[in-house]
Amino acid sequence: MSDSDTEQRPQESSTGLSWGERLPALSAGVTQLSNSFTNLTQRISPARNGEQEEGQSWQRRIANLSGQLTGALSNAFSTAQSAATQGKLIISPDVLKALREGTAVVALESTIISHGMPYPQNLETARAVEDVVRQHGATPATIAILGGVPHIGLTDSELESLASRGLNVCKTSRRDLALVVAKGLDGATTVSATMLLAARAGIHVFVTGGIGGVHRGGEATMDVSADLTELGRTPVAVICAGAKSILDIPRTLEYLETQGVTVAAYGADEFPAFFTRHSGCRAPARLDSADMAAAMIRHNVELGLGSGAVIGVPIPEEHAAAGQQVEEATQQALQEAEQKGIQGSELTPFLLGRIRDLTGGASLEANIALIKHNAAVGARIAAALAAS
Repeated sequence: MSDSDTEQRPQESSTGLSWGERLPALSAGVTQLSNSFTNLTQRISPARNGEQEEGQSWQRRIANLSGQLTGALSNAFSTAQSAATQGKLIISPDVLKALREGTAVVALESTIISHGMPYPQNLETARAVEDVVRQHGATPATIAILGGVPHIGLTDSELESLASRGLNVCKTSRRDLALVVAKGLDGATTVSATMLLAARAGIHVFVTGGIGGVHRGGEATMDVSADLTELGRTPVAVICAGAKSILDIPRTLEYLETQGVTVAAYGADEFPAFFTRHSGCRAPARLDSADMAAAMIRHNVELGLGSGAVIGVPIPEEHAAAGQQVEEATQQALQEAEQKGIQGSELTPFLLGRIRDLTGGASLEANIALIKHNAAVGARIAAALAAS
């Protein structure tokens, strides 16, 4: 079991209804809206002869607007109904436009929203990260499962729903996708599930906080994150702050090498360790510009390697929590988890929460800072990739 997997019982969707059940009611709402426009048109009548031409003009405008709006909504619901019943992706209009035009798109995961931070900091961070991506020339595509349908790009209300429900949303790794979709549930996608769905949508750059890896003691427990095997079979570049510092980083890098995954540090020689810039492990490669990173991603795709890449971005020095402080808190949290018998999918949230408490919130501040920084770097890389 890994931190990207889950043993949680899947939760019902936010409305308690599947998309197949919701859409007929929405379709009826479209019909009602059309009727309302028709009634409004009929009620507009010129009070005086001098107003007749103006009244008829408004009748034509409203009738035209009614037809356009009803047609657009009907088409949208028809597309959504088809996607819901056939298990396809629903891609938001702005993401779809960017993909069709060949402009930069950056995938973002949703587990970091529901399970990675407390509310409302998680919502504030999700919004801020999307804004950072936009400011650096790319379109953000936060990925989640809503009512059993994979969504590539979320609305603000959908972000808020995931953030406010937090742990009640099903944490969804690759292994959980089919079940969550089959049951029409809501799911927050982990690194592995986000990579898979991003690749299906044609997105090659994905920004997150940090990847999972080989857990400490993993040589005995075989506790290896699904993120690592996904990286070995899905051609998406993951821009992150390295592996979480609660993991066995040397063994994580060895596992990635076995999977044929390109691993590089961005502007550094040492592979970063999430909260701290220093892991003690030299990175297999170094990338010093967005153009070089984009070239590597492009050639990975063109060569048909079928594997992904990890680009480790060190947290900015001014925001890094003191490495020794976080490491001491990590060791204490690991001991407490062992004493309490906390394992599997419950381990990482416990450790991160405990480390946050022990460091007086410094780790949460560092977490938010590194995610925003990753988003800026990832957006620049995506923009360079789109321009190449």
